[in-house]
Amino acid sequence: MQLVNLLPTYKEQETLNFEYTFTVFTPIYNRADTLERVFKSLNAQTFRDFELVMINDGSKDNSHDVALELIKTATFPVHYINNKINKHKMACFMQAIQVAKGKFILPFDSDDACTPDALEVFKDEYEAIPIEKQKNISGVTCLCNDQFGNLVGEPFKTSPYYSNTFKQQMEQPNASEKWGFTKTEILKNIQVNSNIFSRGYIPEGVIWELIAKQGFDTKYINTTLRTYYLDTENAISIQNHKNDAFGMAIYSLSVLNWYYQDYLFKKPMLFVKRVYTLLRASQYLEFNLKEYQQAIQSKLLKVCFTIGWPLKKLL
Repeated sequence: MQLVNLLPTYKEQETLNFEYTFTVFTPIYNRADTLERVFKSLNAQTFRDFELVMINDGSKDNSHDVALELIKTATFPVHYINNKINKHKMACFMQAIQVAKGKFILPFDSDDACTPDALEVFKDEYEAIPIEKQKNISGVTCLCNDQFGNLVGEPFKTSPYYSNTFKQQMEQPNASEKWGFTKTEILKNIQVNSNIFSRGYIPEGVIWELIAKQGFDTKYINTTLRTYYLDTENAISIQNHKNDAFGMAIYSLSVLNWYYQDYLFKKPMLFVKRVYTLLRASQYLEFNLKEYQQAIQSKLLKVCFTIGWPLKKLL
């Protein structure tokens, strides 16, 4: 399997009919002590047209038993999947996309909470988008507070603000943690090679960057709807370069290949950073130099990576 063939691709599928407005997706890994927050938040929602797809990703604690008890308290439909083997969040996300019956998919971590009107605000904000513009909008994204009520990251410069993941990160690199939904029909068009699963954390940014590459924009709003707990154990934001190497390599290659034609000379340092990250990740992976050279499409970036290859262990 060539390295370049491990990058996600986009292929349009036939249009589907949906049963709900939202599918809320919650992955679980060793979250027995926090999972109740999800059910409290969802039971309190003012907008009721949603389902919860909850996937236990091979937890080692009693998350499975806790999940079964909490499902009994749910005032909404729950589709529960108990994976015996840990596959990591990306695999669970793709699994949830396949079974989702909602028009929109909203990832909601098993240690987070949200405001009672979160789904209602999201629905209203999408419906407020001009009809002629909705076709090219992938979803709506909002702000987050931490558990102490402090805003996480920066607000958007304007609200509403229409952009995409790639451009938004360039324009506001310190925007930090945000929360939003994406159209299910768009997510179902994403093809992910199953060989990337169970190899550590794969950044969800790979998916958002691919959606942006397809020309879809997101509506960003300066409304705070989610509580993001900063001190939770096992948080995926705590990066381990060795364990996360494969995911960072996939993400870096995706950005390098999908955006170099339009942005290499406009934002050269962004691509230098991705080459650096790819070199750092490569010291923990089994691929040889030739495989990376074949995977990088830009001749200039290929040369930069080759020059840095002998120095990768110093990074």
